[in-house]
Amino acid sequence: MEYRGYDSSGIALFDQGKLTVVKKQGKLGNLTAVLSGKEFNSTVGLGHIRWATHGEPTDQNAHPHVDCGHKFAIVHNGIIENMAELKSRLKRDGHVFTSQSDSEIFAHLIEKNYHGNLVQAVKQTLLEVKGAYGLGVISAAEPDKIVAARLGSPLVLGILPEQEGFLVASDVAAMLPFTKEVVYLEDGELVEITGEQYSISNGKTRLDKRDSQTVDWDLAEAEKEGYEHFMLKEIMEESKVVVESMRGRVLPDEGNVKLGGLIDVMPQLASAKRIIFVACGTAHYACRIGEYLIESQVGLPVEVEYASEFRYSEATLDQGTIVIAISQSGETADTLAAIRHAKKLGALTLGIVNVVGSSVSRETTAGIYNHVGPEISVASTKAFVSQLVILVLLMVLLGRQRRMTVDRAKEILRELGQLPGKIKEILQQQEVIQEIAKRYAASTNFIFIGRKLNYPIALEGALKLKEISYIHAEGYPAGELKHGPLALIDQTWPVVALIPQDSVYEKTLSNLQEVKARQGKIIALATVGDTQVKELAEQVIYLPKTLEILTPILNVVPLQLLAYYIAKERGCPIDQPRNLAKSVTVE
Repeated sequence: MEYRGYDSSGIALFDQGKLTVVKKQGKLGNLTAVLSGKEFNSTVGLGHIRWATHGEPTDQNAHPHVDCGHKFAIVHNGIIENMAELKSRLKRDGHVFTSQSDSEIFAHLIEKNYHGNLVQAVKQTLLEVKGAYGLGVISAAEPDKIVAARLGSPLVLGILPEQEGFLVASDVAAMLPFTKEVVYLEDGELVEITGEQYSISNGKTRLDKRDSQTVDWDLAEAEKEGYEHFMLKEIMEESKVVVESMRGRVLPDEGNVKLGGLIDVMPQLASAKRIIFVACGTAHYACRIGEYLIESQVGLPVEVEYASEFRYSEATLDQGTIVIAISQSGETADTLAAIRHAKKLGALTLGIVNVVGSSVSRETTAGIYNHVGPEISVASTKAFVSQLVILVLLMVLLGRQRRMTVDRAKEILRELGQLPGKIKEILQQQEVIQEIAKRYAASTNFIFIGRKLNYPIALEGALKLKEISYIHAEGYPAGELKHGPLALIDQTWPVVALIPQDSVYEKTLSNLQEVKARQGKIIALATVGDTQVKELAEQVIYLPKTLEILTPILNVVPLQLLAYYIAKERGCPIDQPRNLAKSVTVE
């Protein structure tokens, strides 16, 4: 689970009937060092890595948390919204807290509610808590079991082969070394696990068994395979990602696509009057490109909303509105909240998600899987490329229902099929990009500029640099430089310009003249054979020519590599940048 990002870790288990808890601030190696040489004899235990919300990263605030009597241990992902009220009441009842974490409240509430039945104590506790949780509980009074529950935070049950037992985790990736047979828990469900069996309940009914699913990822896909970082491995997989995202979905002879997950909603797609995309972070920038694609090629009105803001926008979703959520993990809390809000307003909800069985995939009416394997690095790269490819496919599907000709669709799909080879050409320029990174790694500010479809790529390039190198970077539409940001430009300020030979090439070229006149240092991403850009830019990364609507897929690859190599030059922890988590399961 390390890839999600974390600041502390801990374990709780029973040893000779005694509850033992060990936890340490920092990387997992700190906990490993403390445990080195110790031997435990236990068949039930909890482990946790924490990403701080309430309380600083310290030993005391790390999970697992225990009650006053040291008989219950809990681990918790999520947030308790009525923390102040519950904590005040528990303190009045004599409970003593040892951390600033909201999660510790679970341990004390379970202690208060325990009357000989752990499951009932947890159920009563969950009735008192407002917020989100992926919760695991063990008790010295019932040392043969784990009780786990979820609401708004992912939880998966893993079934070990040959009846060897069970695992419960917040991500299937953690289970791949042990099992591929999993059961996904739904919101509001609780599972009681012993060494021999499990039972699921939702407060009303009890289900002893649920059909399991087989994870289609290989363990090798979640390993580095000789690369120094997962991020580099995932960038290097992007030519294959395009192939996997298209596999079985392109009908070249018909000039159309087949998206199996959308078959049941094809009539609603054909009659749709408006599309609203909701997403967060990198996925939000994919949505912005989707907006350009669908409005320009399909003629359908599109809006893009930050998922974290959508539920507060008081939007009116009339009949014919389709809300499409994009999420790599499928567990992003803000995106899930947006989906639920849209469903309440009567909209058809669709999802574009990488993780099979994730919450977004289950809570939307229909959707499309990326099928590109696990993305381990916190900063998204290959999943973003896949999202762009799928948005192109969706554009063709919607376009063929409306105004797109067969010939135009064939042209787009034919060129899309050429992108894997063109991405390989870009990846072969690693050394050129690495040299540029060395030159600018000491810079403290960057500006990224682009126009039309490549403006969102400028935003994404800036985000990647911020995420993993901690350099301040901003993305702007190139035409906006003269409306304010140009005041910042001097000889110390690198400007990364996306300038393919497209319909706005001349206008972007004039923007580079503005930067050059103020002694700005230009790093240009240009089309092979462009000599005009070379006269203005200090460095040029040349990219193969493609259709204008497909240039974002090529342009993002060198920006990802540039961010990677700058972060490497600066000695940053690339796969696990500070303060960030892979799957943001709190709002």
